[in-house]
Amino acid sequence: MEKITVKNTEIVFYKKEQEDYISLTDIAKTRDKGNPSQIISLWLRTYNTIEYLGLWEMLNNPNFNPHIYEGFKNESAKPHFWMSPQKWIFETNAIGIVSKSGRYGGGTYAHSDIAFKFAAWISAEFELYLVTEFKRLKIEEQKAIAWSAKRELAKINYHIHTDAIKYNLIPAELTPQQTSIIYANEADVLNVALFGITAKEWRKTNPNLKGNIRDYATINELICLSNMENLNAVFVNEGLPQQERLIKLNQIAIQQMRILREVKDRKML
Repeated sequence: MEKITVKNTEIVFYKKEQEDYISLTDIAKTRDKGNPSQIISLWLRTYNTIEYLGLWEMLNNPNFNPHIYEGFKNESAKPHFWMSPQKWIFETNAIGIVSKSGRYGGGTYAHSDIAFKFAAWISAEFELYLVTEFKRLKIEEQKAIAWSAKRELAKINYHIHTDAIKYNLIPAELTPQQTSIIYANEADVLNVALFGITAKEWRKTNPNLKGNIRDYATINELICLSNMENLNAVFVNEGLPQQERLIKLNQIAIQQMRILREVKDRKML
């Protein structure tokens, strides 16, 4: 379960088979905090709601029962008609609405398409705030996914980099401690070329931050770092001196970061 806050109201949602299901119960509390289930039932009894839910199910649910739905749609035009989430789910085999029991996380949930429709019925203003906040959250999620993917790519290329160091720069007679110093020294070649600072200098400058300098890199920096690890591995295999490699890598980093920024700017335009 995750939460977003919309106009000082916490709205819970969760993922079901990669689809977002949002709490109708939480949304309904903005209308009647003491009896949200009645608000949901009032919405469910309208002809427009039944028609929308039925069409959504027919588009997304191959096991939906359209015959029962047609009966409900006809009945919804009558003043005595009443509908609950449980009845809709059980009778029609619906998947767009989910009823959960339990003290924590219990209530009525609906696919985001349906939840936004319900929010619009509650208040056009609330719907706009809900959609805006939800979009913001999805953008942040995509950024996190992209950052993680680039970080993993950098880790894979790290092994290519260390392999070149192992077979070209580390004599067989060195102790593990001496070996680790060489690895750290070569890692700092990349840090200085890209960030302009060593790992030790970064830690001294940022004593309250956990992890290392690469954990706080931007996506563009991670892309560049990934490329530089491959290139430095090639340079090491070719036997280029460290100082020469540092100069070449710094020039490459400057060029690649400029290109990546230009690509981003063009995309925004």
